[in-house]
Amino acid sequence: MTIMGCMDPPRAPDTALIERVIADQHERPLPEVVPREVRLPEVPGSANALVGMRRSGKTYCLYAEIRALLARGVPRSRILYLNLEDDRLDGADLGTLDRALETFYRRDPDARSDTAWVFLDEVQAVSGWERFARRILDTERARLFVTGSSARQLSTEVATAFRGRSVTVEVLPYGPREAARADGLDWASGPWPPGAVRRSRLDAFVLDYLRQGGFPAVRAANPYDRVQMLQEYVDLVVLRDVAERHSATNLPALRHLVAALFAANANGFSVSRLQGALQSQGLPSSKATLLAYLSHLVDAYLFFLVPLRTRSARQRAVNPRKVYAVDPGLAAAMYRAGAVNLGAQLENAVYLELRRRYGRLSESVITWFKTASGSEVDFAVDDPVRGGPPELVQACARLDDPATRQREVAALGEAMAEVGASSGTIVTLAEEGQLAVDAGPIRIVPAREWFFRRE
Repeated sequence: MTIMGCMDPPRAPDTALIERVIADQHERPLPEVVPREVRLPEVPGSANALVGMRRSGKTYCLYAEIRALLARGVPRSRILYLNLEDDRLDGADLGTLDRALETFYRRDPDARSDTAWVFLDEVQAVSGWERFARRILDTERARLFVTGSSARQLSTEVATAFRGRSVTVEVLPYGPREAARADGLDWASGPWPPGAVRRSRLDAFVLDYLRQGGFPAVRAANPYDRVQMLQEYVDLVVLRDVAERHSATNLPALRHLVAALFAANANGFSVSRLQGALQSQGLPSSKATLLAYLSHLVDAYLFFLVPLRTRSARQRAVNPRKVYAVDPGLAAAMYRAGAVNLGAQLENAVYLELRRRYGRLSESVITWFKTASGSEVDFAVDDPVRGGPPELVQACARLDDPATRQREVAALGEAMAEVGASSGTIVTLAEEGQLAVDAGPIRIVPAREWFFRRE
């Protein structure tokens, strides 16, 4: 019986429905995929766990892996793919996963004695999934791939259940090279540096990328639809991955926090300051609540926080962390009308590119730097393999204003001297060249080169 105002929870799918889901998966043509710069390491006996924000392309990374298996001659019957947010699997539990695996093996018994490939998409939808995943690794001849939309939740479960037998791979929206590939822009075939025509096309593409961003599904949308879709992505994360999953009850405070974070994109962010602003508007919220909401938003990959580079815990505590959105186009869609800042968009994109280059190591190697005089450098990157002084990078849209040029160059030169770096880099929209300061050379690199020319 259903009580007024309440609904019974969905019943777990039965075996017949699971059979249909698997049959559909084996018969349905795979969609075309854009090659991603996402590497899925092949470590025997280990699972690949893909994490990232919703709509960033994790599912299509799985499709790309399935396509590669089929190209190697692996029969489709040896591959089990389950999207656990498929509405037909509402109410899925551990029993559902077990029935799906046994149904899959009944369809091709040789998969059990040979090798199977198991793909569990949005696995966090099933409570206790990690125990099932560990059983697959312990008892079956299978390669396992899982995806999820919560960094901390999935990573914690993976670390606990797999005990070192997993590799976590971060999937972000398209970077500039991936977006160019999706748009059909051939940037890799010609010599470097590019000629005038290709140079102009790359410069125009970078500007377009900073406004559109890299979420795959919105690249071809018209500008109005794109903005609406991106805003809906944010609503989905806020309502489903934060409010629903973590029982966040103060929705007005949560929405103000999200708006404040987007407004602060590429700048320092203070929870205490936001708390005071909310109180002055009659929207009281404790600092602990706001910090918890901030942590949940980071877990859901909507934002990243970058700390100050210092060994002093006190200095890290008194200096705000800088905030960056998961995608420059998403930030642009959430800015107030007319407030888009190309400098902030460029800095956002530079941060995300550094994060792609270093993967999950980025959380410990990318910081911002404050000099003894109080000047700031956007990024100090401590390479964990090469060692030595950090790589220092500034992002500045234009250097044609003398005051801006002096500020950026002076801060970088001072930082180079303090950390012992022999050079520094300023990434701009189009300007290029080299300057000499007492600590060494500073390269002024146009964004087209910094994003598209890989060492």
